[in-house]
Amino acid sequence: MKIYVAGHRGLVGSAIVRDIEKEGRHSWIGASRSDLNLFHRADVFDYVISQKPDAVVIAAARVGGISANNTFPVEFLTENLQIEMSILDACHAADVSRVLFLGSSCIYPRLAPQPIKEEYLLTGELEATNEAYALSKIAGIKLVQGYRREYSRKWISAMPTNLYGIGDNFHPENSHVLPALIRKFHEAKIAQEDSITVWGTGSPRREFLHVDDLASACMFLLENYDDDIALNVGCGKDVTIKELAELVAEIVGFRGSILWDDSKPDGTPRKLLDTTRINDLGWYPKVELSTGIRDTYDWYQSQLDSDGSLRL
Repeated sequence: MKIYVAGHRGLVGSAIVRDIEKEGRHSWIGASRSDLNLFHRADVFDYVISQKPDAVVIAAARVGGISANNTFPVEFLTENLQIEMSILDACHAADVSRVLFLGSSCIYPRLAPQPIKEEYLLTGELEATNEAYALSKIAGIKLVQGYRREYSRKWISAMPTNLYGIGDNFHPENSHVLPALIRKFHEAKIAQEDSITVWGTGSPRREFLHVDDLASACMFLLENYDDDIALNVGCGKDVTIKELAELVAEIVGFRGSILWDDSKPDGTPRKLLDTTRINDLGWYPKVELSTGIRDTYDWYQSQLDSDGSLRL
């Protein structure tokens, strides 16, 4: 297949490109933001129609951690809706055979039973701090399902859990929890600080999937899956944020104290995906959390200038 990877320079998109190039079964195309603005609907149509891809993976999105989601709900809702609607409608116009839309585990109710099954979607209230992003992803899933039902498109969706890995965003305010902890602990180690403070209580439980595992799952699903259900993609294990912080501190080499600011929001108490469906198809993750964090930290250090500033 000739696969258009929308968002090929991001965390997920770049991992999918690496997987395609490593396996060698398919080819890929992509366009940087300077060449194709995904907010410009007409340009998206022109690109997809002219390139005639056999498949499209929609990995482009506005993403961020709990602070960014809570601060910019308008941008997270409207920008993601624009991106997914333009690409999906363009794929229909170009008669693209296969589309994989990537959502997020935040689409599920805040207090969903654990582990979370795919059928729990829209059975309860969303987590308020990332509601806008979740709504945009739910809309994308429903649009894919609509195209399947109305136009018999063989398009699919997948719901990855919390991701991390090479190419992650380490911004001190807008990143997700794991890369934020890596940067925070590294800078504290270099500054020889006695302690650092982390948001929340440390009690919420989260599942973390290495982005290379997600990339392999994406290719697996494009080749093997064709159904209406948006499949969960995760590792089936979770840890508390406190346990995660302690693991990151150990890997980074920070020896000071970890303090918790319980005036800041925790977010959803627990979010563990039930991955029975994708496991039954034959896909399983391979990267252990400690190994993945070490690889991610090594990559993070490779992106630092001689003065310690981050080039990303």
